[in-house]
Amino acid sequence: MSDVPSPEVPASGARRGRRPLWIVVALLLLGAAALWGASGITWDASADRTGAQVVPALTPLALLCLAAIAAAVALSGWARRVLGVVVVLAGAAAAFQGVDADGPPVGRGLVLVGAFLVVAAGALLVVRGSAMPRLGGGYRTPGAAKANADPERDLWNALERGDDPTDRD
Repeated sequence: MSDVPSPEVPASGARRGRRPLWIVVALLLLGAAALWGASGITWDASADRTGAQVVPALTPLALLCLAAIAAAVALSGWARRVLGVVVVLAGAAAAFQGVDADGPPVGRGLVLVGAFLVVAAGALLVVRGSAMPRLGGGYRTPGAAKANADPERDLWNALERGDDPTDRD
């Protein structure tokens, strides 16, 4: 055995940072679908009432989950962690609504599954939110790119354009 260090793959770190973001998006999407589905099924067959009529908060909570997807992708840092707390509270509210409501086990179970998914997404945002990439995080404006450029590279670029880099006019 040799003591040669194994080469590291730089892309793996970037992929590890992106993975939790896609997990959060998937959890929120599935949680919203579960809550929306629970609001659409019939909960009370004798009165022909849907889940949205028995638990009116299901549809707004599902819409909040969909909006949280866009916010999770766009935000970063502490704002993403605050969003995570809001998502955890929304999931807890959905769980409370599901346990408190009178309805069939299927409807209540679907609400609890959706609530669990939403709470898991919020917890992941709180714990790993600052390490996740954000929308446009790798983009730099031309002015910012120019300000951060290497001075030696600027000289080579000037030569490539045909400019005289020694001309100080």
